[in-house]
Amino acid sequence: MLSNYLPIVILAGVAIVLAILLMTLSRILGPYRPNKNKLEPYESGMDPVGDAADRYSISFYLVAIAFIVFDLEVVFIYPWAVSYLDYGAGTLVSMTLFILELFVGLIYLVKKGTLDWDLKQGMFN
Repeated sequence: MLSNYLPIVILAGVAIVLAILLMTLSRILGPYRPNKNKLEPYESGMDPVGDAADRYSISFYLVAIAFIVFDLEVVFIYPWAVSYLDYGAGTLVSMTLFILELFVGLIYLVKKGTLDWDLKQGMFN
C-alpha cells in the first residue's frame, strides 16, 4: 500500500533538492550588492509609513469572510442551475434551503452593520 505513495515522495524529494540547489547556486554565482533601497519592504512604490502591526477593526475581517462565503456559493449553485432539470424535486428543495440559509446570513450581516462602510465608525483605523 505504501508503494503507491513512492512516486509522490520521490517527486517531493526532487522538488525540495532542486529548490535548495537553485537557491544555493543563485547565492553563490549571482551578484550580491545590498543597499538601503533593496533591503526595504516593497510598498507599491511608496515609502512605508506607519507601523506594520497596525490593528484593523473586526469588521474588515468579517467583510472578507462574508465575501469568501458568498463567492463560494457560486461553486455550489452554478452547476446545479445548469442541470437542475436532470435532478428530482429533492435537489430543488435542498438548493432552496441552501439559498435561504445564505439569505438569512446576508440579512444578519446587514443587521449587524458589517456591510456599512461608514468610515466614521473607524473600520480601517
